[in-house]
Amino acid sequence: MPEVTHSPETGEPETLLKLITKRGAMELDQEREGAWIEVIRKMDEVYSDLLRYEVDLEHKNAELEEAQAFVTNVIESVSDILIVCDAKGLVQQVNSAFQHTLGCSVADIVGKNIAEVIDVQDKAKLVPLLKPRSASDVVDGELRFSREGASSDLFAINASPRHDHRGRFIGVVLTGRPIGELRRAYEELHKAHHELQRAQRQLVEQEKMASLGRLVAGVAHELNNPISFVYGNVHTLMRYRTAIAAYLDAVHGEAKEGELAAERRSLRIDEILEDFGPLIEGTLEGAVRISEIVKNLRRLSFSKLGEVERVNIERLINTAVLWAVRTKQVRIDLQMEVEPELWVSGNEGQLHQVIVNLVENAIDAMRGTEAPRLVVSAVRKENEILFRISDNGPGIDKDHISHIFEPFFTTKRVGEGTGLGLWISYGIVREHGGELVAGYGPEGGATFSFALPAA
Repeated sequence: MPEVTHSPETGEPETLLKLITKRGAMELDQEREGAWIEVIRKMDEVYSDLLRYEVDLEHKNAELEEAQAFVTNVIESVSDILIVCDAKGLVQQVNSAFQHTLGCSVADIVGKNIAEVIDVQDKAKLVPLLKPRSASDVVDGELRFSREGASSDLFAINASPRHDHRGRFIGVVLTGRPIGELRRAYEELHKAHHELQRAQRQLVEQEKMASLGRLVAGVAHELNNPISFVYGNVHTLMRYRTAIAAYLDAVHGEAKEGELAAERRSLRIDEILEDFGPLIEGTLEGAVRISEIVKNLRRLSFSKLGEVERVNIERLINTAVLWAVRTKQVRIDLQMEVEPELWVSGNEGQLHQVIVNLVENAIDAMRGTEAPRLVVSAVRKENEILFRISDNGPGIDKDHISHIFEPFFTTKRVGEGTGLGLWISYGIVREHGGELVAGYGPEGGATFSFALPAA
C-alpha cells in the first residue's frame, strides 16, 4: 500500500492530481488535458477509498482479535472439558480443563486421533460419538481417558456435530464433566439406603415380635381368668357330685327317715342344690368369655362383613350401650341423643360389637373421673348416619393418638386388655363403608366418631 505524502508548505496530504501537475508543465491541448484531469480525479477517488478501506480493515482486525480472545478466554475458563475433532477424529483444539485431565500440553494432543487418549475399555463407546449426523442430533455417552497408563475418572460426554456452510459434516465437539465422584457418592448413598432399609426391616420384625409378646401376655392373662374360674367351678361340682352320690346311696340303701335327714344335713345337700345355679351360670360365663377372645383373635386373619341386613340404629345403640354399662357395673351420667328412624345396611352383630367396644373403652377411661359423663349420639347428615361416643375423661395422649388403631396397642395394664378392641372396631367400620376417627372433645375427654351410608 503506497504511503500518503504531505506538502512541505501546507502539511496537508497531496493528491495524485497535485503530484502530477507539480512536476512541470505538460504541453497538452485543452481536450486531452481535460481527459487526463478526469482520469487523475477518478484515480484519486480510488486511492482515497483504498486508504479508507485499509483503516476499516485494521479496525475489523482489532475487533476480530478481541472477539477471538474473548471466546478463547471463555473456553479456557469452562471447568468442563472441551475437545474439537474433525470428521476423521483428529483433535483440532482442546481447553485447559482437558489438558489438566490428561496432564499434558496442547502440542501433545492436537493432531492426534482422539481414540489414542481414550481408555482401552471405552474405545468402543467412542464410535457412536464420532458418527456423522444432523445438527440437532446430540449423542450422550460415558468415557474414561488414558492418563500416564492409568484411567481417569468416568466422564459424562455430549457429542455435538459440526457442519460447514454447505451443511457437510466436518467433525464433532465433545464436552464432558467427571461423574466418577458423583457416581461413587451415589453408590455410597445407595448402600446407605439399603442399610437403612435393612435396619427398618429389623425394627419392623422386632416390633412385630414385641407386639406378639404383648398379645401373648394379654391373651394368656385374658384366657387364664375365665379358665381358672371354670376350673374352680368344675372342681367344686366334682365335690358336690361326691356328696350327692353318697346321699343317693343312702336313699337307695333304705335308710330310715331320721338317718336320711341327718345324712342330708351332714352332706349339706340343700346348700349344694342352691349353689348349682350360680356355679353353672359362672361356668357358662367363663366359656362365653373364652369364646369371645378366640373370635377376636380369629378376626385378625378372617375379616368378613357377614350377613347384611337393615339395622335399626336406635335399637342397636340402646341394646349395645345397656349391655356395656351393665357389664361394667358403674354409675355414670349417660346421655343418649339418637334420632328416630335411622337405618343402615350391615351386620348388626358386628356393629353391636363396635358400639360395645367404644362404650367400654370410654367407661374405662373415666375410671378416675369424679362425675363421669358419657354421650352417645347418632344423627342423619345428608346421606350418612353420623355416630359419636364422647366422654369427659382425661382424653387421649398426643403420643398415643397416632397409634390408637394399631393392633395390640393398648394403654391398659397386662391382663386388662389385648389391644384388639379398637383395631377390630376400625376394621368393622371400614368394612361397612366408613372410617373410625379418634379426637378430642370440646370440653376435654375423648371422642370417637364414624359415619356410615344410610340405608
